[in-house]
Amino acid sequence: MSENILTNDARLVEAILFLENERVGLDRLSKMTDLEMPRLELALEELASHCRDTLRGVELVTDQHGAYFSPCADLHEHLRTAYGRKVDRRLSKAALETLSIVAYAQPITRREIENIRGVASDSILRLLRDRDYVKIVGHKDVPGRPGLFGTTRKFLYEFKLPSISALPQLSDIDKARFMRDEELTDED
Repeated sequence: MSENILTNDARLVEAILFLENERVGLDRLSKMTDLEMPRLELALEELASHCRDTLRGVELVTDQHGAYFSPCADLHEHLRTAYGRKVDRRLSKAALETLSIVAYAQPITRREIENIRGVASDSILRLLRDRDYVKIVGHKDVPGRPGLFGTTRKFLYEFKLPSISALPQLSDIDKARFMRDEELTDED
């Protein structure tokens, strides 16, 4: 094969990763392409090499959780200038705290979050919903049927988690804090 021409396997992987527009697990990618793992790994290596050698704007990132396209590191500064908040959208400490509460305790109501944090969380939850990190996943079966918050696929992707079970385990102290706050909520 010519240096600039990809095999059909590599082209298929490239098309799927482009269409998915997020990390795709290797097992899932194998099923989607009907390629056995050794053949898939060759296609991924070929595609990564092709991206490097042809000085493309994206690079193929492959790790134990899957594969995805990402802008090349040498373009980050220009992209930050051109896209501003879209590339560098850091969350405040309060937003990260709220997001971690949702991630570990989901599904959880706004009131339960506020009982754990000790402060109102409306605006932070609105920010997290606007950024598509959390969403309403159901309603609690109590009077008023408050919405239950949970994390989204974007949350998993942005924080490079294959699933919610990949979150680091809470320490015993943190678990006790969650339990105490949940008990307070149940008594209300």
